[in-house]
Amino acid sequence: LSLDNLNVNNTGGYVSIPLLLSIICLVAILIRSAVLERSSIVITGGIMESPENELLYLKENPKAIFFTDFDGTITLKDCNDYLVDNFGFGMEMRRKLEMEVMKGHMAFRDAFHAMLQSVQMPLADCLRIVQDNIQLDPHFLDFYYWAKGCNIPIVVLSSGMTPFITMLLESVLGSNPENIFVVANDVEPHSFGNKTTGSGWRIKYRDDSAFGHDKSLEIKPYFGLPSGNCPLLFYAGDGVSDLSAASQTHVLFAKEGLDLVDHCKERGIPFIPFDNWSSILDTMQGIYEGLSRAGITGYSNVV
Repeated sequence: LSLDNLNVNNTGGYVSIPLLLSIICLVAILIRSAVLERSSIVITGGIMESPENELLYLKENPKAIFFTDFDGTITLKDCNDYLVDNFGFGMEMRRKLEMEVMKGHMAFRDAFHAMLQSVQMPLADCLRIVQDNIQLDPHFLDFYYWAKGCNIPIVVLSSGMTPFITMLLESVLGSNPENIFVVANDVEPHSFGNKTTGSGWRIKYRDDSAFGHDKSLEIKPYFGLPSGNCPLLFYAGDGVSDLSAASQTHVLFAKEGLDLVDHCKERGIPFIPFDNWSSILDTMQGIYEGLSRAGITGYSNVV
């Protein structure tokens, strides 16, 4: 199921929230004809880690699964951009590399690796700087508690690094947050050029794809489930790292004014624009109410 099936005028990929809300009642009916795909998880430091090929997000029989980017989507600022702009080779070079990725001239993994390698500081210092300067969107907490109460698992799919993500999430949600999972890249020791102090580090990519972490691979096992076994799938993102996941869910939220919106418009991918998690919550509540009115109680009877 995609927004194309809802007969909404999505010229340029733009779907307004009022239009989506007006078709809430149709969503429950149309999902009954969907055939889907998706999978997997990861959060450490008290959040959660899961083996591959295990559809853990279906464990509690949810009506929906909400996949989301982290940096710049859940957070107010991208922590990687903050490090590169202030302690690496700067914003101008970062944006130049991002444009090369958008044009298809450079792989995201190569561009992102170059950005992070320009930040030649010990990992502990980077973590401290991020903790002092990066905040979560305050409305995300409202969404988190609503989703938890409605049995909608939140799956963070990030091209960032697990230590940074878990640190920021746990600083707000506590050391054992429930109903939230993280799949992200990691870090590994690495010397900075001729420096052999032992404090160097580099990103350790999750897979061998051009993205370094192909987010769509985490979603496809769910999207490809047999008819009758798949919940409604959502994704929220903002930038270049979300390109692989942009067309893989039923409903896509794209942050206004950023690269993912441009990508969706260029490729005709339907999306719902958002400024913050307050607007996402409003839309999700309407959709959830539509599913409830249709008598859909979990993934086993969605289709």
